[in-house]
Amino acid sequence: MAEAADFPRLTTSPARRWFRRAGVLLTGAPLLAGLLQLPAGQPAYAAGSDPVVVSVDTLTPSAPTDGDTLTVSGTVTNKGKRTVTDAHVDLRVGQLLTTRSGIDDVAARTDYVPGADGTEIGGKYVEKFSKLTPGVAQPFTISVPVDKLDLGQDGVYQFGVSLSGETAAEPYEQVLGIQRTFLPWQPEEADTRTRTTVLWPLISTVHMTAETGPGEQQTPVFLNDDLATEISPGGRLDQLLTLGKDLDVTWVIDPDLLASVDAMIGTYGVQGADGTTPGTGQTVAKQWLAELQDAVAGKEVVALPFADPDLASIAHNGKNVTGTLSHLKSATDVAASTVETILHVTPSTDFAWPVNGAVDPSIVKIATSAGADKVIARSDSLKETGDLPYTPSAARPIGGGTTAVVADTRLSTAFQGDMTNADGSTLAVQKFLAQSLTTTLQTNKQRTVVVAPQRMPSTSQAQTMAEAVTALQNANWSQSQELTATADTKPDPGATTKVPSASSYPATLRRHQLPQSAFAQIATTQDKLDNFKIILTDRTRVETPFGRAINREMATSWRGRSGAADSFRGGVKSYLDELTDQVKLIEKSETKLSGGSATIPVTVQNNLVQPVDNLVLRVTSTNPTRLKIADEDYQEQPVEVSGGHSQSVKFTTSSNANGPVTVIAQLYTKDGQKYGPAVTFDVKVTEFTAMVMLVIGGGFLLLVLAGLRMYTQRKRAAARTEESGDGPEDEATDETDGADRNDENHGSPENRPQGESDTVLRADAPEQPSDPTPDTAPESADPSGTGERVDR
Repeated sequence: MAEAADFPRLTTSPARRWFRRAGVLLTGAPLLAGLLQLPAGQPAYAAGSDPVVVSVDTLTPSAPTDGDTLTVSGTVTNKGKRTVTDAHVDLRVGQLLTTRSGIDDVAARTDYVPGADGTEIGGKYVEKFSKLTPGVAQPFTISVPVDKLDLGQDGVYQFGVSLSGETAAEPYEQVLGIQRTFLPWQPEEADTRTRTTVLWPLISTVHMTAETGPGEQQTPVFLNDDLATEISPGGRLDQLLTLGKDLDVTWVIDPDLLASVDAMIGTYGVQGADGTTPGTGQTVAKQWLAELQDAVAGKEVVALPFADPDLASIAHNGKNVTGTLSHLKSATDVAASTVETILHVTPSTDFAWPVNGAVDPSIVKIATSAGADKVIARSDSLKETGDLPYTPSAARPIGGGTTAVVADTRLSTAFQGDMTNADGSTLAVQKFLAQSLTTTLQTNKQRTVVVAPQRMPSTSQAQTMAEAVTALQNANWSQSQELTATADTKPDPGATTKVPSASSYPATLRRHQLPQSAFAQIATTQDKLDNFKIILTDRTRVETPFGRAINREMATSWRGRSGAADSFRGGVKSYLDELTDQVKLIEKSETKLSGGSATIPVTVQNNLVQPVDNLVLRVTSTNPTRLKIADEDYQEQPVEVSGGHSQSVKFTTSSNANGPVTVIAQLYTKDGQKYGPAVTFDVKVTEFTAMVMLVIGGGFLLLVLAGLRMYTQRKRAAARTEESGDGPEDEATDETDGADRNDENHGSPENRPQGESDTVLRADAPEQPSDPTPDTAPESADPSGTGERVDR
């Protein structure tokens, strides 16, 4: 923000406070005057070298007014090696700070500066210790009526808590430690209140995977059960919800968080080293969502694109990768419906929020390409270059019908430090209030200010934020306003509207962007998903889980977690590979082909729970001269397979020459894309039809000749019998009977005519072991085994 004329207007307070505080003007005396008051030999401690550490754990009220009693409590700890004696804790009111940069300077200083750190209030408003033993923390609490502080005009005063005492080596009173903070003083309502918009983010890391259970319910699977911890009582998201519902804030929500918690209400799985186990967060998920529904009712809700995509990474590394912008568009399209369905409120989807509010032309272009026309920037990115004597309002046009809503850097980053200790939290609250009041006092002009904190504040940071926002909303210089109203505010004519160049994008942020290779991997996954969807009869079973998983692959939360991001993308790809592999060709071994033509079965297996269609199976001969498929080089047939079944597809072949031929079977989608790996098998062609016919013809001829020979022999035998028939009639009869008996026993070898075959061929004779086997085996739908023959 511009600090060229960073002075607040002077707000007149009652005369009694003005005259009572007149002596404060002397606190800005030269540093030398303060140094002359020091006893000889008093050390000038270097920054951070004070032997006693003073912690201010509470300061209430944070912004006192007339009639209040200020209570300060904390601890003093002797970090030195010598015992401190005659110690006492004092409160010090320092100079009036008239600029925002002046507040920064005081906060950065750690050493005690006589004169600049104000004078002791003294009197009974001290706490004494006879001694401070090294390493021991001693608590203190001091309460003082505000009118004893001699505060003058409205504004921010430097406020200090110091520890004075003596040591054996330096037996005189001296300041051995001090903690500085700020005391906002606006006892009466300001002439013009600043309209303050506070964003309250509900955003988490990625929790859901692309994986779902095989049943009709498609049980979702989570990376871990950390989300259950976050929404459980005392968890980070539980605290954000509990604290935020009592504040006048604009909720900024990632729809993916809502979808994930909503998925936990039913049955869900959690990935682990031993496989997927049932999740246990159903109860807390249901309770958290119910409380959130109540909290946002009647409040402004801004929905980010699904999974909070990293706009800067897309702009710098992903926009030229095919499909990336369509993923951003889908993330935006699904955001509103997700929030409406789960929270029963209509959110605004007009806002884009690049990480840390850092923008450049490409980021703005990407942010607005998906439909947003307002970009939440920050004042350390869209810096003021003019000579405005005050902090301008947040909204300003940046071209192309786009409005930048510029959040205040100092206020937005006030809670990024370690807030786990009370001292750090208290100092953050007081500095936040000091910056806000100083901004208000810069001018009588009505302005808007936006506070956009870090996306995922910790529990302690959220608690500190809530304390500061509560104090601000109860203060006399600020009033709350929704983000949409702030974006529609008339901009300051002198405010910066030029978006910084790409080279100005912070290097620290650029280092943590998703690389271009990540977007290339996302594109590969999408291509395979598109190919897979074609064959499905119910595409929604993969479109939704994988579509949302791809959105999660671009999440802002992967910044600083490149290893986890790589693992997640790999997991999505692996699971898609696993699903696509459920539809495949069964491997075949060598196939023997006897004869001029035959059929070859190829089996397609579908292990999915749903039927597949829109598949084409192509079988190709690598040597059409020797073996043709349906009189061509290849043949294609459509394939439809029910879920959990296999289908055998038969192809007609014709052989023209003996020898092995390699055959390739490949599945294709209906649009000509290969699906899955090909199956290659050898067909051994044995062309012997002519030889078989020759053998059969020769055998038949031999049978005919044998029959003729038998018939000729019988005729000759009968003729001889007739020629010798001269005896008596009874003798002839006996001979005839004997001949008949010989005919009946003709089958025995000893009675057969000479040269007759030992085998009598009968149509009803049973099959003998020596009978020739058929040329081909019976048709089977099972996968072919070694030496498989095919149906002719």
